[in-house]
Amino acid sequence: MNDSSASSNQPAQEVELFREHPAMFKNQPAGFLLTLILLIGGFAAIPFGGPFTMIASGIALIIFAQWWLKTKGTTLIVTNEGTTIERGILSKSTNELWHSDVRNVQIQQSFFQRIMNVGTVNISSGGQADIEIIAKGIPDPHKVHSIIEEQRRRLGTV
Repeated sequence: MNDSSASSNQPAQEVELFREHPAMFKNQPAGFLLTLILLIGGFAAIPFGGPFTMIASGIALIIFAQWWLKTKGTTLIVTNEGTTIERGILSKSTNELWHSDVRNVQIQQSFFQRIMNVGTVNISSGGQADIEIIAKGIPDPHKVHSIIEEQRRRLGTV
């Protein structure tokens, strides 16, 4: 038996087509700038503002750190086989949906999200009544949609 016939019997390897974390600035520019101004301005004003300024700066730091960790701990991955959302840094939660099971892909964008080219990607299957994958603040959501649709066509499930 030659090598070419042996390799044709093996399953195709899963290839990653898209991997992205939610955007912080592009998804919520006003909130990002406000938090950054409170953070930098608060720490710069500590010598003049006393304990109230320290408390406000600490709260802004906690909000910004929590937001940053949440975005870095969330990843949307699209492969030639399926779409996965991973959440968490220390503990992980993973939800995967095979492209052959996808029945609906929704893109939601506010006016400012359209300008910044970010949005929410909702993916559902025929087997569930609700949306199975919700990824908020994803850059270039229409690219995600087109990749999923292209893979569904490749599989013949459209």
